[in-house]
Amino acid sequence: MPPSTRLSDIAQQAGVSEATVSRVLNGKAGVSTATRQVVLAALDTLGYERPARLQSRSAGLIGLITPELSNPIFPAFAQVIEQVLTRDGYTPVLCTQSPGGSTEDELTGTLVDRGVNGIIYVSGLHADSTADMDRYVKLAGRGVPFVMINGYTEQVSAPFVSTDDRSAMRLAVQHLVELGHSRIGLAVGPRRYVPVVRKIEGFVQHMRTALPLSAEEAEGFVQHSLFTVEGGQAAANALIDKGCTAIICGSDLMAFGAIRAARHRGLSVPRDISVVGFDDSPLIVFADPPLTTLRQPVEAMGQAAVNALLEEVTGNPAPHAEYVFMPELVVRGSTAAARD
Repeated sequence: MPPSTRLSDIAQQAGVSEATVSRVLNGKAGVSTATRQVVLAALDTLGYERPARLQSRSAGLIGLITPELSNPIFPAFAQVIEQVLTRDGYTPVLCTQSPGGSTEDELTGTLVDRGVNGIIYVSGLHADSTADMDRYVKLAGRGVPFVMINGYTEQVSAPFVSTDDRSAMRLAVQHLVELGHSRIGLAVGPRRYVPVVRKIEGFVQHMRTALPLSAEEAEGFVQHSLFTVEGGQAAANALIDKGCTAIICGSDLMAFGAIRAARHRGLSVPRDISVVGFDDSPLIVFADPPLTTLRQPVEAMGQAAVNALLEEVTGNPAPHAEYVFMPELVVRGSTAAARD
């Protein structure tokens, strides 16, 4: 440990005694695994290099393939998954797709060539109902375990970890109806994605039960676009033209676009238009106004995905089924009572 390292700083960061820090750094017994992890995390956070004796050998490589990192929800998933894998002794290998860059298939091939023990896919091609699922059948045939996050399909035999999109829509619709809104729009991405279809199903179902609308009328308040700020702005403009006073968005980025659309039209959020996001990705609380959103339980989902994969890796396969996690409605400043 460098001479400049202060035990008191590490102890304060970790919330433990200096004696405990000393035992961890010197590899002494008498410290629980959880406390040891807290001390090592404090060491890393403060920018200190770990002593060589604490640099354990990796149990193996685990690939993590995500879409682009411009949407904050994907770095959030990556951070949780990497932390859990590292704690369990594995080395995560993060592979990010980007427009014009490597495809999911190319990244998968690279990981398999590197001898990874398994792969976790976050919102990959498995979530696209038009994609060929045979790629995953072939991967399983090569003996590589994998787990999927968001985008269940019966065509792939693997553990899936998903947010309950239908219940998310119920929470959002109920919240807005209780605020007096009756013309509520849904701004989502392309219909080919499984989470989008589920959101639409939940939205239509709960609009019908909460308001005197037919399925056809409720479908009329669904607007497809891209999962981007610009996509949210375009979808919101179309929904505002239909007289919507509240808009539920398929992502927080789309919600930012909806707020921009309202302001460009001289409307105030939430006085004139209420906006609900989806994800509760980092820094959302600092938006203006702070965004009411549907929180994906990222930590629980990331932990579950890693647990399922490591069961596969160690020869105790988890059931090849979908594990569904309930979202949470986080009410902030972008929703308010409908104006008369």
